[in-house]
Amino acid sequence: MSQLMQNIKKPIVWTIAGSDSGGGAGIQTDLATMNDLGCFGCSVITTLTAQNSVEVNLVEPVSDAMLIAQLNVLEADLTPAAIKIGLIANQQQLNVIAKWLKSFRSKDIANKIVPVIVDPVMVASCGDGLNRQAELDFSAFKGLITLLTPNAQELFRLVPKSAVKIDLGKASFYDAASFLNIDLKCNLLAKGGDAQQWQGDTASDLFVCQQVLGVSESHQYQSFWLSSKRIGTNNNHGSGCTLSSAIACFMAHDYVLHDAIVMAKAYVSKGLLDSVQFGKGAGPLAKTGWPEDIGLYPRVSHYYAIDSNKNLTNSADQTIGSSHGSNKAFAKLEQEIGVYPVVEDIALLEALLKAKCTTVQLRIKQTGDTLDEHIETLIQQAITLGRDYQAQVFINDHWQLALKHGAFGIHLGQEDAELAPLDVINEAGIAIGLSSHSVFEILLAHQLKPSYIALGHIFPTTTKVMPSAPQGLTKLARYSALLKSVYPTVAIGGIDGQVLDQIKASKVDSVAVVRAVTEAAYPTSAYKRLLSQWQSDDLSLQCETSHE
Repeated sequence: MSQLMQNIKKPIVWTIAGSDSGGGAGIQTDLATMNDLGCFGCSVITTLTAQNSVEVNLVEPVSDAMLIAQLNVLEADLTPAAIKIGLIANQQQLNVIAKWLKSFRSKDIANKIVPVIVDPVMVASCGDGLNRQAELDFSAFKGLITLLTPNAQELFRLVPKSAVKIDLGKASFYDAASFLNIDLKCNLLAKGGDAQQWQGDTASDLFVCQQVLGVSESHQYQSFWLSSKRIGTNNNHGSGCTLSSAIACFMAHDYVLHDAIVMAKAYVSKGLLDSVQFGKGAGPLAKTGWPEDIGLYPRVSHYYAIDSNKNLTNSADQTIGSSHGSNKAFAKLEQEIGVYPVVEDIALLEALLKAKCTTVQLRIKQTGDTLDEHIETLIQQAITLGRDYQAQVFINDHWQLALKHGAFGIHLGQEDAELAPLDVINEAGIAIGLSSHSVFEILLAHQLKPSYIALGHIFPTTTKVMPSAPQGLTKLARYSALLKSVYPTVAIGGIDGQVLDQIKASKVDSVAVVRAVTEAAYPTSAYKRLLSQWQSDDLSLQCETSHE
């Protein structure tokens, strides 16, 4: 993966926040996080604080002139890929930043999509107040920010007392988050780390999202619990600053919001685990690099409104894909996949099996003129051929017929996985392959314990319309590292002989090909060349197949 990263220019990320003289939070930890996650950090200081790990002794805001000067001079030379906003000393500063942000967004169409992450810092970890005013009105940020990340205490301070019944319980937590989501026209991540009275040993954050560019329609306008095991440490100084900065960094690296949030949570969890106490009070989070341990990523579940406060384990929350209620993993693959053709023609499927292809997928594009009886016949034939040739034949989407006729495997997209009776499929011993197009979707697939996870689309492809952008080689390498030794992985999307060596360098386990085989003059020969190239140790070997 280092070869893929070495020539990539670092994205620029700004932090607009206060200085922590103790080094554990604020500007200091923001810049350390940005450097740790491969970004170039720039700072706009709102406030000077005299503090250590035990107390905040003095808080002194910068002048409006200095605040504006910092913003303008950075804008003139160091255009941000993302902006994080932390401590704001008073209402005047907030209004100044909001006015500048409105102007910034109006100057260039690109500025309109620069993510702005706001962490509404109000109280230091030691309990001392940081704002000169007891309450700040964030309405000036309405429609200007991407994400707001209050903890429980901050959340209830931001919501008008007349708008939501505040009893510090789960239902009011959701109501307050939903209110701000609508009132400020932004996505909201309500952090539950300081809500232990009703969360217990699980620390769960509530992600309330609006329409988010580049994610599946089924994940838009949703509310999700992102739950992690509570980590037993008092060294949590700067955890909110670290989280919001990490989200900004991951978005600057072109990850969608859903991805950036779960990646930042994993980063914070690792930072808490490896934290060290330097002074007499709470120590800061460790800076631990890109989060590659999938065990530290949060569990994702839907939130459904309930009538009364209940414990997390007894609520109406529903884990994604909850039709798979057991913890039993799906059947393991019997053979390594290697090169994995995806075809819609039975004759080609049979020809590939004769050419000793061990794994193939039948993907029938159903149209209004396609008869269900004909589809069933094709699926029956494919399953029979798989048995005859002792190959792993996966049926795409048509799980009812695959289940009925005892297929070796079924490949499903995320939306279909939420509808299919996964417990029944599992009990039948049928293998499951799941598609994913992001880190968030990888987590959803991981929770179902599939037989393999497909990663894509890596390059532009015309085989189907996708809401997500092409993932590219750098992300593929990240995904492969995340799932290493956990699941077999399959790269898919726009792959042919010209890019096969680059795909192989990402350390993904196998590769799915569509048009590189189906549109070749001699499909079985094309498959054999691709397989030979994939199995070769010579990364300079190139295959004469056309690029999809």
